[in-house]
Amino acid sequence: MSFLTHLECSRTGTRYDASTLQNLSDVGAPLLARYNLEGAGARINRENLGGRRSDMWRYLEVLPAASEAEIISLGEGWTPLRLAPSLGQRLGLQRLYIKDESLNPTGSFKARGLSAAVTAAAARGARKLAIPTAGNAGGALAAYAASAGLEAFVFMPADTPMAFQIECRSCGAHLELVDGLISDCGAIVGKRKVDAGWFDVSTLKEPYRVEGKKTMGYELAEQFSWELPDVVVYPTGGGTGLVGMWKAFDEMEQMGWIDSRRPRMVSVQAAGCAPVVRAFEAGADTATAWEDARTIASGLRVPSAVGDALMLQALRESEGTAVAVTDEELVEATHEMARHTGIFACPEGGATVAAIRRLRENGFVGKDDRVVLFNTGSGYKYMEALSNPPAA
Repeated sequence: MSFLTHLECSRTGTRYDASTLQNLSDVGAPLLARYNLEGAGARINRENLGGRRSDMWRYLEVLPAASEAEIISLGEGWTPLRLAPSLGQRLGLQRLYIKDESLNPTGSFKARGLSAAVTAAAARGARKLAIPTAGNAGGALAAYAASAGLEAFVFMPADTPMAFQIECRSCGAHLELVDGLISDCGAIVGKRKVDAGWFDVSTLKEPYRVEGKKTMGYELAEQFSWELPDVVVYPTGGGTGLVGMWKAFDEMEQMGWIDSRRPRMVSVQAAGCAPVVRAFEAGADTATAWEDARTIASGLRVPSAVGDALMLQALRESEGTAVAVTDEELVEATHEMARHTGIFACPEGGATVAAIRRLRENGFVGKDDRVVLFNTGSGYKYMEALSNPPAA
């Protein structure tokens, strides 16, 4: 059973009912799920995890499902954490790891968030779900909605790679291509959802996608025998994964699973769309929208993120940083990762390689640091973007 107790406004701390469908708080801020962690910690602990299911729902007590019968799952989570010695040698790192999220159902980390969101929405009576997407989230919603017997309405930029469009249609989603960015898609969902009867599952506009994503943090701790790495490098569009992992670390500490030490969190964005990097460097608490957002890494083409304040807070509390890399750098780094690890990453995952190289050069990361790069999806969905041959 879940030990979910209530939802909490991330800005004001006001409590909201977790048993009904909820989007943003009354002040327009993300709602965060809160649990009876004392109760959860009494039922689940580090020692009794071994015999549990090998997907993200192994942490059921701190996820939004009242019982296993409610779970809408395709086997998401518990992805491999791979040591990358050859790539590490090239980058001057002795302990470089890659958390490979491309092996999730639907080929990306978005499967985690949408499994949790669809599970929670279905249990609370939603029948029609709508989402703006840069690609992977739409495919994941389409798949999980199909599994749950719900309708999915997906809005994506017209120039989104064809693989994502085919995936959504194949899973039976209602797909609408939009001449614009993901922010334009979000505006359409916001305008039409009430009349159409859609429940909005946009990034951080409902409380549970972040709950699915936080399981990446739980898995990191478990896979590293409960000692977190020194640095986590994460490609950031909407930033749900970064926010979720930071939340997971706090929950695990409260349950006595880990101590107070935290990784330095690194947000990686594309130079053509880097609102979080700009805000971090300016010392701002929130990020302003990025004008004329451009990057071939469609998951990073998010000009304005609802969770900007939460991301910036995590970066600063962890003594982390934010890095922007060019499209040329991230594409070459994607091929470099493939050549030296065998992981054919998405461009967003490749961006982490370009970022860590820069962080080694400027001394932010030392050669003995234990570093985790997140590859958030499969390169097979980005064949157009990655079609140019890699440099020799």
